[in-house]
Amino acid sequence: MKIAILSVSKKGKELSSKIKTLLEDDPTIMDVKTVHKNIKTHINHIFNEYDAIIGIMATGILIRSICSKLQDKYSDPAILSMDDNGKYVISLLSGHLGGANELSKKIAKLLDIQEIITTATDINGKIGIDTLANKYHWRIKNPKDILIFNKAILEDEKVYLLLNNLNNSQSSVNNYIDDLNNYLKNNTLEILDLKNNDNTIENIDKLALNNVSDEIIAIFNDNLLFLNQKKIVVGIGARAGISKEKVMIAIEKVMDTLNLPIERIDYLATVEMKKNEKGIIEASKTFNKPLKIVNTDEIKNLDSSDISFSEFVNKKFDIPGVCEPSALIVSGVNSKIIHKKIAIDGVTVAVASSQ
Repeated sequence: MKIAILSVSKKGKELSSKIKTLLEDDPTIMDVKTVHKNIKTHINHIFNEYDAIIGIMATGILIRSICSKLQDKYSDPAILSMDDNGKYVISLLSGHLGGANELSKKIAKLLDIQEIITTATDINGKIGIDTLANKYHWRIKNPKDILIFNKAILEDEKVYLLLNNLNNSQSSVNNYIDDLNNYLKNNTLEILDLKNNDNTIENIDKLALNNVSDEIIAIFNDNLLFLNQKKIVVGIGARAGISKEKVMIAIEKVMDTLNLPIERIDYLATVEMKKNEKGIIEASKTFNKPLKIVNTDEIKNLDSSDISFSEFVNKKFDIPGVCEPSALIVSGVNSKIIHKKIAIDGVTVAVASSQ
């Protein structure tokens, strides 16, 4: 996530610097930009280039500054508002899909202040379908129907979530279902593996869904919501002779930080110089995840602000990095880093998600 913090007062500027310092230690935050005064001059660039905007100012001033840029909750960045005394952080716009609610909670925890969240599902202890999609990095095909499902969840109606065309082994799918159920807890969403469930679901014939290619289907009465998983790729670099166990520990650590199960990984990726690295190959086999090899020319031609430059790697291999560019390239065009590079006991890992 890339975050811009806007301030208009001296106290606000000081608070924005404090927040920037705290957020820069978070491996899921790629960039934090602070802007003091002259908000209108910067707002166009910020609105288009950043995933979240935090305005340390009166909420009215913030709204008037951004109102002409707003499109819809499916594409607008997360918008948060804070007072310059740093007592409250308000999730103002794009609470679910944009991640404003989770970012508000994160900032509130860092500063030991109160977050203010007003989305109906959250304040009633429910998990909306868009919150679920955001957490697991699912893409919603027909987002305008989200409201139907969230209203049903809010009113304790039965909603089914069918896992349809997941390219996972059955044991992997079962682990995925366990993780989903653990996250959902007492919600009325019921998770089912369509291929391994013989029952007819609320008068919806499974045969009617046989030609549906979408990986995940939410059902409420006659309403269908179609979801597909974004591609999650873990990029790996390692010193020569690294053990399988150390590679696995590093991968588990970044996935734990992202609060995602190992089953959510689509590919592991590394560079051609590491294609015969036994520890990486064996970790791939143990996790049952395909290992993709990226050539150096692809990395040299990659244009991304998400890559952190490595002097050591550049000097040795004439490329800016290993794990981050590998993850981005395998994730595809317009992918982004969701966990920046970290080094763990001889292994470097980063995680990217497709658009």
